[in-house]
Amino acid sequence: MLRFARALGFLAPIAVAICLSAVVSLVTQATERERTVLLTLVAISGVAGMTTTALVAWSYFGWRLNRIARALETTLEVDAPIQLRESGVPAERRLAQAFNAAAGAFLQVEARATHDRLTGIANRETLLTALAAEIERATRHYKPLSVAFIDIDRFKPVNDTYGHNSGDAVLRQVAGLIADNVRTSDMCGRYGGEEFMLILPETTPSEAVVLAEQLRAIVMAEPLRIADGQRLGVTISIGIAGGRGSELQLDALVDRADAAMYAAKSLGRNRTYLFRDLDEGAPVRRAPISSEHRAAANAIGQWANDTATQALASVLAPQPHHRGRPSDMIASLATGIALELGLPPEEIERIRVASLLHDLGKLAVPSEILDKPSTLSDGEWQAIGEHPRIGQVILEQASGLRDAIPVVLHHHERFNGGGYPHGLKGNEIPLGARIVAVADAYHAMVHERPYKGAVSHAKALEELRSHSGTQFDPAVVSVFCNVYADGVPPDGLEEVYRLHERARDGVDRLEPIRNGEGLPLSRPRKRPKPIHEVAS
Repeated sequence: MLRFARALGFLAPIAVAICLSAVVSLVTQATERERTVLLTLVAISGVAGMTTTALVAWSYFGWRLNRIARALETTLEVDAPIQLRESGVPAERRLAQAFNAAAGAFLQVEARATHDRLTGIANRETLLTALAAEIERATRHYKPLSVAFIDIDRFKPVNDTYGHNSGDAVLRQVAGLIADNVRTSDMCGRYGGEEFMLILPETTPSEAVVLAEQLRAIVMAEPLRIADGQRLGVTISIGIAGGRGSELQLDALVDRADAAMYAAKSLGRNRTYLFRDLDEGAPVRRAPISSEHRAAANAIGQWANDTATQALASVLAPQPHHRGRPSDMIASLATGIALELGLPPEEIERIRVASLLHDLGKLAVPSEILDKPSTLSDGEWQAIGEHPRIGQVILEQASGLRDAIPVVLHHHERFNGGGYPHGLKGNEIPLGARIVAVADAYHAMVHERPYKGAVSHAKALEELRSHSGTQFDPAVVSVFCNVYADGVPPDGLEEVYRLHERARDGVDRLEPIRNGEGLPLSRPRKRPKPIHEVAS
């Protein structure tokens, strides 16, 4: 059809010329009246021909353009680009080519806007939009809905130890494991950093916990491939929150799932934690920390970090520079460069501390190697080359402040679940927190406080026993009362250091501690059975 019309278009000048010749010939031979009629008929025929041609052309090109319009509308509704057949007149071919290019570019832009570029799954904005829609649907039909926050445990050391390329590989593989093992009705995406979000429609929180535990087991069992063909195992911590119908609110749901995830991490990581509503009738309200108190806590934490850094630096200070002594010049230069690069304050502080302690590992390298004036052997060079790794191990061992977080956070939990800040109960409470709770309570009872007087050692033990199983872990109370039946060590850092040395050296019994009058405060005892064995 198109070729025929195009052929007629090429023949149009010839046809016009023949028509004009015929009209001129007829006009010259006709009378005045016939000439008038003939010209009138020619004019009417010309108008009719042009009208018919315009109508045919309008119908044809309308049909062709509607095809392109329908393809464009379809592109807005489907994930795959629509490809038009590039045919027709040159202008139509160019239009089809431009459309095909625009459709592909549109989908690329849409993918960048809705998907995380590193992992290929949904990004934060897409997740929140989808969550709002699911909340609206659950509210309208009074359906359950749950949200899970997933965080990769100890992800920063992966980046620091193996490099950011390996960290990116871990993120991609964990994202793939999550996406491949959720239900078709669920939606997963990267919320930010090493955190992922799962939206679980028509799923109660208890059902979400089952699904989360399955995911956690899958990730834990899968060795991940990183740089140089190495394999690395990682774990995840998961927080769950959910509800039904009108009780669902977007901000609250996200905040609760996020808080539950951090609770899972504070409990030792590699676990799932289900958010629990506050008990308004509880004797102690489990309220979140205020902004003022958080600021004060951050300031004290920074002081603790600075003190730990100074302690390490003081160990290095007596050393010669070639043995790892901190250099103020190096720290100043590194900090100045970081400032000039416009890095965030926390990154600048990290660089400052690292520049002070960058040769910390030389403490473990023999001095005869560091001080050797002659050429080093291959084995000695290897020892020198190990000092960055040695420094890493030292700093990892110095992470006790971070590892103490579960104990600090949960030492006011109660064994029956009536404590704070998370209302944990039984073995949900970290063992260290259960131990500190007993020791802290004993210390409070036998010392004067502004609001109460001190009680005797025997009375304090009696109180501990009376609250065993409610406030305190019975196994911990039993061990405490057995070991310290006749007395406890005196206050003071000296005793803390002494016990630390004994614990580190593996001493299996406590020696008698005598007070100023020479009376024993504790007696030698066989090391008790480990508490975790008793509790089990």
